[in-house]
Amino acid sequence: MRKTAAENTNIRLKAVLDVLAEGVLSGDSQNAGAVLAEALVRVPLNAYEAELLSGGIPRGHKSLTTATSKLVKAGWLVKGRSGWTITEDGQRATVAFPDAASFSAALDAGTPVPVGTPLPVAAPAKPAAAEAAPAEAEKAPSKAAKVVDKAAKLIEDAVAPVAKAVRKKAEADAEAQAPAVENSTETIEQPAAVAVAGDFNTLLGAPENWAPQYDEAQMKLDELDQLWKISAEIPAGYYNFKIALNRSWDENYGAFGAFDGANHELHHSGGQLTIRYNHRTRDITVN
Repeated sequence: MRKTAAENTNIRLKAVLDVLAEGVLSGDSQNAGAVLAEALVRVPLNAYEAELLSGGIPRGHKSLTTATSKLVKAGWLVKGRSGWTITEDGQRATVAFPDAASFSAALDAGTPVPVGTPLPVAAPAKPAAAEAAPAEAEKAPSKAAKVVDKAAKLIEDAVAPVAKAVRKKAEADAEAQAPAVENSTETIEQPAAVAVAGDFNTLLGAPENWAPQYDEAQMKLDELDQLWKISAEIPAGYYNFKIALNRSWDENYGAFGAFDGANHELHHSGGQLTIRYNHRTRDITVN
């Protein structure tokens, strides 16, 4: 029977833990992007899930990325500044809930790992979806990796021209007379504070990640172009973040400017990073 997108996402969440657990056993570390790509290899996207959203990310990939917060909530996964780490409880979950059905039920119900469950001593079994089509699974790695890489490239290609245009406009306006700038820029009521809250806040100097209350996470409003901005040197990596207003999560915006939406995803090659937020449109640009 064909599985729903939600069921597939839960199976992929199990694959995420399996991949991380295998990495612990083999001593091979993988970044978040590689782990997600391997999960998509083991449980390939169906036609609906493979549809690209407006940001160039496949629907199923975005659903999986967002759903990994369930693993964090369960205490099975930690998203830190150096990447994703499976906890010992997460490793034991791959033993306690070895099949997709029991894993999904435990995750959705918040069932804790039974006391006394041992750590895995062998690589967890691959999901049934991957076992059912070994030939397809063998061909899938490069295809899935290409999907992830293409999605990241599409985001970069889409963001760069917008960011460049914003910079040019700001530079041109700065050279113009002040009255002309004031007349050409329509001001709107702005929030008291805007923060970039994500899994790289500690890299900005904040005490913890995903915490919009800290000064280090706050953006500054450029009165010239009415954009909130923050710049910092960030190591290369795959990051997630949201825009949170007034130092709390009461009002926050995710991907595509959606209120309380999915995380923004950022593939950064390392070095200077600038994030801009337009409160009028809820648009985010990154370069």
